[in-house]
Amino acid sequence: MNAPHPALDLSDRIADLLTDPAALPGTWTAHPSWRQSLAHGIPGIALLHIERAATDRGRWETATAWLSIAADGPLTSGPDSYLYYGAPALTHALDCAARTRPGTYRAALARLDHAVSADALHRCAQARARLARSDLPALAEFDTIRGLAGLGSLLLRREPDGRALQEVLACLIRLTEDVTHDGDPLPGWWTTDGPSGKPDPRFPGGHGNNGLAHGIAGPLALLSLALLHGIAVEGQREAIRTVLAHLERSRSGHTWPYWTTRDHPRSGRKPSAQRPSWCYGAAGVARAQQLAALALDDQRLRHAAEDVLASALTDTAALAATTDLSACHGFAGLAHIAHRAATDSDPPGAARLRAATTLLLDTVHLPRADPDRQARHLLDTAGPALLEGAAGTALALLAPATGTAPCTGWDTCLLTA
Repeated sequence: MNAPHPALDLSDRIADLLTDPAALPGTWTAHPSWRQSLAHGIPGIALLHIERAATDRGRWETATAWLSIAADGPLTSGPDSYLYYGAPALTHALDCAARTRPGTYRAALARLDHAVSADALHRCAQARARLARSDLPALAEFDTIRGLAGLGSLLLRREPDGRALQEVLACLIRLTEDVTHDGDPLPGWWTTDGPSGKPDPRFPGGHGNNGLAHGIAGPLALLSLALLHGIAVEGQREAIRTVLAHLERSRSGHTWPYWTTRDHPRSGRKPSAQRPSWCYGAAGVARAQQLAALALDDQRLRHAAEDVLASALTDTAALAATTDLSACHGFAGLAHIAHRAATDSDPPGAARLRAATTLLLDTVHLPRADPDRQARHLLDTAGPALLEGAAGTALALLAPATGTAPCTGWDTCLLTA
């Protein structure tokens, strides 16, 4: 086994600074969502310590302390909950712990599973009613962060044979069917809102979102991962190919635009592309493509997706647009995706992706950098969050820096695995 990359020292030091929940400043812990937020609060930090304990880099007592605080109080369920907040967020964290400590949290997970399944079924009923009205969807209906794709990732782990996952997959398949709106043919995931999920005057005709966090790449990844796990419903393969065709039409070289707008289908003009990221851009979309290729057993498509990903992650202009270390849209997140993709590749694609992983890790932790100083600066400037802060950076670095796969599968919440 090769020696760990020095970026592992940064990951370790971040974890050290986030060991004691009581030592964190009130500016972080006073926020109302702190206890229940996977993206910004305790469940996300708990994931870091769960993965470290599972890989013998940390203590289970630390992970348990964080989980206990997350569970100490009422949890949000129903329409105000989603994968990254409330009951589903704690379910994901507890599931990651239970996978390496069989038998733990059994009663709590049984109660949470019931709440998550009921919420998913209710959301599916709402989606079917929306389709019956011929309305366009909101991003929060289907995306990874707030919608059915995110809940589906949790159901795939917890209840893969359950009715709720079947309903979620069926709704996402319907989402891929073209619709006609104001006389224009549009993909079924087109929304009248802007990328924020709210009406936006900059998007007078709405937009079609391509991202893995907020767009159609999330449903693509879930449909593909379900198929890889042997779970298929009617129309699933066709839906995957429909989304792949849309993404191919949108692609320019090794980049994708974050979204398309109403004038693009009319003119055929491709919008300008932006930085590669998990949430938006080439890294997340190409990984979703690779998962689709694996699910369809399409070697040509897999090689193409891996080539696009490797090219995007070694493009100096694209990397120059990446300005932080975060899991969401920074270098640590890119390194994690490159490492995951390399594991599912074969030569020569794997070699290019491994080289890209090393390049990204080198960018995260420059030679002779002081990991303690770097970790403290990151916490001071970005906070402890999973998606955009220090905990996520530390967690995303673990697998690529050690050359291993995540032990707990924590990154299923990103729909990258």
